Amino acid sequence: MIALENHKADLISFFGSQPLAVLATHNKGQPYGSLVAFAATQDLDHLVFSTTRSTRKYANLSADPRVAMVIDNRSNHPSDLRFARAVTATGRAEEIPKDTSGDFLGVYLNKHRHLEDFVSSPSCALIKIRVEVYYLVTRFQNVVEIHLT
Repeated sequence: MIALENHKADLISFFGSQPLAVLATHNKGQPYGSLVAFAATQDLDHLVFSTTRSTRKYANLSADPRVAMVIDNRSNHPSDLRFARAVTATGRAEEIPKDTSGDFLGVYLNKHRHLEDFVSSPSCALIKIRVEVYYLVTRFQNVVEIHLT
């Protein structure tokens, strides 16, 4: 197990360079993956994304808040096996009430200004994931486990 401080600057830079991630949820044991626009808080304790309340991912999160989010920089070339990196974050997701979303909304819109109208919609939920563990994978098989809790 590695301390977050050893990788914090690298993770902040990496997350800043990737606009999208895959969110993994499940319903009654059936996994489900969703592409989401995400942002990370500066302390890396939380990842933030938005979705409408009518989506399958929102229903899945409502039934069970345990999630995984995968952020990667693959280019879909054979060289990815040597050079791509991926981070899987595991934790628990919860909707942020609109009246308390200030800091999280700021983090999200700082990265995704183009989604301001979407996030402002009454049907949209801003979700935060309280990260418990980051798994950083480089060179296809070099895995570093970073526990936050």
